[in-house]
Amino acid sequence: MTATAKSDPSFSGRVRGLLHGVAFGDAIGAPVEKLSPTEIEALYGRVTSLDNKWHRTSRDPAAGKGRVRGNGIVTDDTLMTLCLMAVYNEAGRHLDAWDMADGMVRQIAWVPRYVPELQRECPLLERLFYPEKWIFQRHQLASCDPRQGGIGNMVNCGAAMYIAPVGVVNACDPQGAYDEAIAFASGHQQSYGLEAAGVLAAAVAAAFVPGASVAQVVAAAHGVAKDGTRKAIEEIAGAAEKLRDKGADYPEIVGTFHARIAKFSPLGDDLDHTAAKAGKATPNYQPSRFLSIEELPLALGFCITAEGDFRKAVEDGVNSGRDTDSIGVMAGAILGAMHGDAVIDTAEADQLDRVNKFNLANEAQRFARTVEAIFDADRRRRAAIDGHRATIAGASVPAQ
Repeated sequence: MTATAKSDPSFSGRVRGLLHGVAFGDAIGAPVEKLSPTEIEALYGRVTSLDNKWHRTSRDPAAGKGRVRGNGIVTDDTLMTLCLMAVYNEAGRHLDAWDMADGMVRQIAWVPRYVPELQRECPLLERLFYPEKWIFQRHQLASCDPRQGGIGNMVNCGAAMYIAPVGVVNACDPQGAYDEAIAFASGHQQSYGLEAAGVLAAAVAAAFVPGASVAQVVAAAHGVAKDGTRKAIEEIAGAAEKLRDKGADYPEIVGTFHARIAKFSPLGDDLDHTAAKAGKATPNYQPSRFLSIEELPLALGFCITAEGDFRKAVEDGVNSGRDTDSIGVMAGAILGAMHGDAVIDTAEADQLDRVNKFNLANEAQRFARTVEAIFDADRRRRAAIDGHRATIAGASVPAQ
């Protein structure tokens, strides 16, 4: 799985590569989520395979609280990505916050699907973390204005982790992807959690540009980013370029990234929500114009230091610890879109399908057809607008 396996992937191949990247990054990262890089190294050495046990249940079978992970099982990151693709397939057009209130609520709360962590078919809502359950709470139970759905939510990467399909629908148009992601995800997230969704969608859209480099994708992401997210991307990307150019080893890369991101994401390695934290004031998860979720800048950084190599970027992101599955998802989505289906290891793709009881090739094919229809509608709309503008511009030219 290298960056140069296929130089000119087709659109459908790019969609397939992106979806594989999401699921692969999610599944390889899930067993080690919330561990520090030191803990990962002590327990696993280096994670390079889907075939790992979940650190929680391998040490204490009761710690999984009824959930299972490892050996290719995906989490809510992948399942919510599939939900968003289903909303597009159903609507057949661009989306906004009303589609979060309608289509996305139905997908997570009322459409049963196999949830591999629970080993049964049920509404995905039964698996989701509280900030993602917020979608149902705010829209169906509280009947909010859809654009205000994200207000009050815990600020996290929950919208960014599944937003990649918006980048596909706006392929080659980072600004359009950013705008649509913000419009849609405003029904779920706020502040820098919402911003991360917009910027990740823009990065995915930029990755579809024929011949795009990692540097161009990062520049596109930085170009649309605001406030703390923009500064965090600057900080990590600048460090990543220097580390890459001097051939830094992996421990130095991770140490530098974590030191640089700390001013934007003070969480560090302390990610577990425990009784001891109840009632304690914290700047974490609160709206801020100065902070950033760390997963997106780190994913971009690992894409840079890996020089666009899909496998290396995903593995490096996963082994860096903390929110490992979401870092893997974001790096996998961007580089999967860039390189297309050349990133796919057939045996791993088969394993992902088998243990999760889905068919990602079919899902990607159906979504690609939906997106191509949206492209056609976009072309017709732009042609009509251009025609009208040409008419009014010509009519406004004074007679000679």
